[in-house]
Amino acid sequence: MTDALTTANAKAALEPGVIPYIVIERAAEAVDFYKQAFAAEEIARMPAEDGKRLMHAQLTVNGGSVMLNDPFPEHGHPAVPLTCLTMQLLVADAQAWFDRAVTAGCAPTMPPQLMFWGDTWGTVTDPFGVQWAFNQTGKKDA
Repeated sequence: MTDALTTANAKAALEPGVIPYIVIERAAEAVDFYKQAFAAEEIARMPAEDGKRLMHAQLTVNGGSVMLNDPFPEHGHPAVPLTCLTMQLLVADAQAWFDRAVTAGCAPTMPPQLMFWGDTWGTVTDPFGVQWAFNQTGKKDA
């Protein structure tokens, strides 16, 4: 990691843990979209030498880190549809997060509703094919 990224991570107060790294076409557009849809904050953006793709971007979403880049088939990283990925966000108001995402351009796939496990949960799919879930913890019985 570069000194600039180390400094940016410290400033953002990011915790260590599992960080999703998504290979996604039109990564620069995705970064800008995630700022609108999920209140993402951009930590780093590194364009590729071709000036058209991103070789790396890092965001914070709801306090966690997300990294992404464009596909680079010439280096063994081709574009592959995201079929089994859900980015789960633990939030205080699932409906508000859902509504903001849909307003920004996400497709609603499951409106937030009370689930059998006691939480409110809903999902959207963004224009880049990534599914996002919003989980609002239910109230505990006294």
